Amino acid sequence: MKTKVTTSLVNKLAIPALIAGIAEPLLSITDTAVVGNVATNATEALAAVGIAGAFISMLVWVFGQTRSAISALVSQYLGANKLDQIKTLPAQAIGIILAISLLLILITYPFAEQILNFYNAEGIILDYSSSYYRIRIFGLPFTLLTFAIFGIFRGLQNTLIPMIIAIIGALLNVALDFALVYGIEGYIPAMHVEGAAYASLFSQIFMALLSVIFLLKKTQIPLKIQLPLHEELPNLAVMILNLVIRTIALNVALYFGTSFSAAYGAEYSAAYTILLNIWFFGAFIIDGYSSAGNILSGKLYGEENYEELVKLSNRLIKYAILVGVAMFIVGGILYYPIGRIFTKEQAVLEEFYTVFALVLAMQPLCAIAFIFDGIFKGLGKMATLRNVLLFATFAVFIPTIFVLDQLNLKLYAVWIAFTFWIVARGFPLIYFFRKEFVPKVKKINS
Repeated sequence: MKTKVTTSLVNKLAIPALIAGIAEPLLSITDTAVVGNVATNATEALAAVGIAGAFISMLVWVFGQTRSAISALVSQYLGANKLDQIKTLPAQAIGIILAISLLLILITYPFAEQILNFYNAEGIILDYSSSYYRIRIFGLPFTLLTFAIFGIFRGLQNTLIPMIIAIIGALLNVALDFALVYGIEGYIPAMHVEGAAYASLFSQIFMALLSVIFLLKKTQIPLKIQLPLHEELPNLAVMILNLVIRTIALNVALYFGTSFSAAYGAEYSAAYTILLNIWFFGAFIIDGYSSAGNILSGKLYGEENYEELVKLSNRLIKYAILVGVAMFIVGGILYYPIGRIFTKEQAVLEEFYTVFALVLAMQPLCAIAFIFDGIFKGLGKMATLRNVLLFATFAVFIPTIFVLDQLNLKLYAVWIAFTFWIVARGFPLIYFFRKEFVPKVKKINS
């Protein structure tokens, strides 16, 4: 029986994924808010966490693409009623990605200062960011393991378990952040920036353990690597490679945003860190519906159910606009209190409030772009995602930020460039999707 897309089905998948999506960036947001309110060198500490966090996020996003590739294949096999034929693939993929993560630790750990200096970190900011990085980087294998297992659950049309794991991990991180950054008198010394790094590391380890337990207890997907190598492994590798190239392009944009902001001064870098974390928070809110698009599009594609696939895309566009506008309104109402959550430094707040309205106005555009990212990942069309991101970054974002920087627009230059970048990401995907699938629906109905 073919899948019928309904509002209840979309929300059943989207709402748990949305809650899980909020929980994921809460780790970084909590670090930012707690570190931004330390008693000593708050501005420098906030800038350091932002710079080191940008590089760690780049590694996670680049190599965490296993989640989307696994989800796409599992959902397509599920739609084709051939799930037994793909059971051995996830463990093989996880084994490869964990080996890569350990290699990344070995390569980057000794050169932390040089890497972060490349982001224009200097002096005390470089010292803080290096200390933070050398602790948090050990969480990379655990994060990638968690992401891959989340991909398995998404492919199986289950977003509830990832939500439970993400909530527990986020709450643990909040508690550890306060305990380790500020200390508990008589029990735990205040650890400043290093405390935030340890809080994230312990939370990532705990989430990975929970993910493994849930996978083994709730599914028939084994984590033991079995030979021979699965026939879909080359296809999975190509998907991951395309997503890695795409994510590198994405992080080139983030690198220039972080680097330009740091070059303007500590208060600009700190304000950019807050804005970026709020932007990520908004992205992960809409990721709930993006995940529903990912999960359902893969299954519908496996069923060759193109009419429901087009209906799904239309429905998700409406949801994307509604969620984006809601975020804009809520952000506008809480415009000034939001800034004060993260810092009391007046120089930082002035730069933050100058640009915050633009970041809020981007939200509906971001929502549409992220929705179609999810749909194309579910369809397994990673090459299209790669090409669109390469165009958006190198033909749109980079020229824009360099031109506007020459006009001395500072943080406006960064965030106007991001706005154009989002438009160049989202609207081509809508065009390519409708060009391929609308004619198929017309042919079926003719």
